[in-house]
Amino acid sequence: MSTNQSTNRQLNTAVLSQAATQARGLAIDAIHKAGIGHLGLPLGCAEMGAVLYGHALRVCPHHPRWLNRDRFVLSAGHGSMFMYAWLHLAGFDLPMEEIKNFRQLHSATPGHPEFGEAPGVESTTGPLGQGVGNAVGMAVSLKMAAARYNTAEHAIFDGRVVCLAGDGCLQEGVAREATAYAGHFGLDNLILIFDNNAVTLDAQAEETQSEDTAKLYEALGYDVDEVDGHDMEAFAASLAKARSNANGRPKLIIATTVVGKGIPEVEKTWKAHGEGGAKFAETSRKGLGLPEETFYVSDEVRAYFAEHGKHLEEQHAAWTRTFEAWQKAHPEKAAELEAAEAGRRPTAEELLAKIPEFSADAKLATRAAGGEVLQPLAKAVPTLVTGSADLFGSTKNYLKDLGDFTRDNPSGRNFRFGIREHAMGAIVNGLGYDGLFIPSGATFLTFSDYMRGSIRLAALSHLPIFHIFTHDSVGVGEDGPTHQPVETTSSLRLIPGLDVIRPADPEETAGAFAAAISRADGPVALILTRQNVPNLNEIPVAQRREGVLKGGYIARQEKGDLRLILLATGSELQVALAAAGELGDGIRVVSLPSFERFARQDAAYRESVLPAACRKRVAVEAGVTGLWHQFVGLDGAVVGIDRFGLSAPGDQVMEHLGIHAQAVTEAARNLLSVG
Repeated sequence: MSTNQSTNRQLNTAVLSQAATQARGLAIDAIHKAGIGHLGLPLGCAEMGAVLYGHALRVCPHHPRWLNRDRFVLSAGHGSMFMYAWLHLAGFDLPMEEIKNFRQLHSATPGHPEFGEAPGVESTTGPLGQGVGNAVGMAVSLKMAAARYNTAEHAIFDGRVVCLAGDGCLQEGVAREATAYAGHFGLDNLILIFDNNAVTLDAQAEETQSEDTAKLYEALGYDVDEVDGHDMEAFAASLAKARSNANGRPKLIIATTVVGKGIPEVEKTWKAHGEGGAKFAETSRKGLGLPEETFYVSDEVRAYFAEHGKHLEEQHAAWTRTFEAWQKAHPEKAAELEAAEAGRRPTAEELLAKIPEFSADAKLATRAAGGEVLQPLAKAVPTLVTGSADLFGSTKNYLKDLGDFTRDNPSGRNFRFGIREHAMGAIVNGLGYDGLFIPSGATFLTFSDYMRGSIRLAALSHLPIFHIFTHDSVGVGEDGPTHQPVETTSSLRLIPGLDVIRPADPEETAGAFAAAISRADGPVALILTRQNVPNLNEIPVAQRREGVLKGGYIARQEKGDLRLILLATGSELQVALAAAGELGDGIRVVSLPSFERFARQDAAYRESVLPAACRKRVAVEAGVTGLWHQFVGLDGAVVGIDRFGLSAPGDQVMEHLGIHAQAVTEAARNLLSVG
């Protein structure tokens, strides 16, 4: 028998062994019924699941978002029936009907775990390695929260982040980047469990890897323990040691398991990874000693988890008493934390009131304007944190006088992610899932492709995070086509749920940051210039700032009857305004910094900006043209760049590729001459 320091209860191996067998049965039955799924991990990790959810994890099924819970992340999300079975057995609000509806329409048990679908699911996983990065982000969040809110009298944050990963997760670059970050920054509240079953999807693991995982992670700064994943006593002891040893080193438990354990026909082989073993459901259930009744859970197992749930409720109640005492002693901090926990954010209008107007003669790159905007916002919003992939000097988003997050200063609000864009995306997502801070990351726009998987998952999960992408077009200049992201802004606009905002000048940049920080229901990508752009003083400041919040607005009202509309975004708005001056009366200019925000406005507003009756339209942007046709229609024209750039000074590249007022003027005159 062993004692776990998180629950202070004896490990009941007898009943937990029954629970492990019955969890295997639930996985077999659900996957057999669905005709699709992944059996290997749920069967191979059943004993570990029993220890985690029946003994070691400090979670409270009736309070699934308890602030001081342990966070469990299933990075190997294909093994989702592992999580669903244990959430059900542990008493979370995931009834048996949902287990039976595994992978069915509108069920809470989709093929891969999705944040918000079932209580107890901490992050959306499936793309391998993402969960590892998310877990690192959660560990960062808990370190920051402890540093900010704990006091000598009241420790309200001391949870752990436990992540279960397989070979596939650890082979992915995002996991390697993220675990290296965790090691360097001493995230000793992270416990990574490696399901070492010697199998990947397509073959035995030895076909594609030969590294010594223990030595590798020791070199990365981890404490490493190796156990038999089916030995509950050994695994529980390893978890207890990992939890108690706050020595500045994250923990890796290498747990050797038998993939597909319980189905002799496929266990220990790659065939066990997917649903290959489901066809042996009847014989395997008999071999496991399960009754003929499918989706079976014994009364004894039910009773055990009910009793364990009471113990967890007692832990929650004890913590609540400490928390209430802390609230009384620190009302300002308590109000800040309450707002963060509830997802409340300042409105965009409140944020804009904190940002001084730029001088009329300001000529700044929007990245530099963004850096200036962030400073008063960081003071006004204490939960705002930001980081950069080794590019603070270029992305300009460093929060002055607010310190760096380090192992010795976990209250610092600037993250130095190193040259790890994909890890940055997954870590920022982890902070977003945890929900205590308003996180952002920054890099060059062209490198957003390295983190696209993380951005996509942020959108899928409606995470209120944002990224700052600078060097937004061929205006980058001499670095050449490798760094000139002609297609990238449009590709980001294709991600459902992601707000892409490309401001035109410093005041639009103020509006863009206010929009990003105030958005509570999804991610934002801010697209900023390297080159200087003028402050567009012909447009009132309030009109520019508030226009960004709506995604589009009239930047120049036509004189007389409307003949043609010019549309532009980002640094090309100045080009459209110059062309309008050449074209005379009847020309409207529309700034469209965010397609997505504009689409959310009501029909009357959209019609007031882009009246359907005016079919003569020209759009201009220093990038690919395809998406602009939704605004200019079949009768319109787009001045853009449907090719890669070239290495030369930025203004020369713009001129050579036709992003100038003359090209816009010619396109407009051609339309005006027709009909």
